[in-house]
Amino acid sequence: MKATLFFQRLAGVSGALAVSAGAYGAHGFRRSDRDEYLKEMFETANKYHFLHSLALLGAARCRKPVVAGTLLTSGMVMFCGSFYYHAITGDPTFSKAAPWGGSLLIAGWAAIAL
Repeated sequence: MKATLFFQRLAGVSGALAVSAGAYGAHGFRRSDRDEYLKEMFETANKYHFLHSLALLGAARCRKPVVAGTLLTSGMVMFCGSFYYHAITGDPTFSKAAPWGGSLLIAGWAAIAL
């Protein structure tokens, strides 16, 4: 499968998951007894997840789609995934992955520009 088609499809799946997570945050998670910090963390993860799902569409059309798409996907997993995990479980075990994930997201945007 061509890299452009792969990352377009991945963007669609990721966007669907972001909307689903947002619905969970709006209807389930927000009404729980979680403290405000964890709720804010979940919202941040969801916002970045959604925005970078859209960025994958751009990655599919750039000069080096495999590089840009891989960096963005890895960054989303590490950044958003660690935030989602911490917010839902209260366990900060994977929190140290977030800065690495953020750096990969930045590199992914730079790769789109190249």
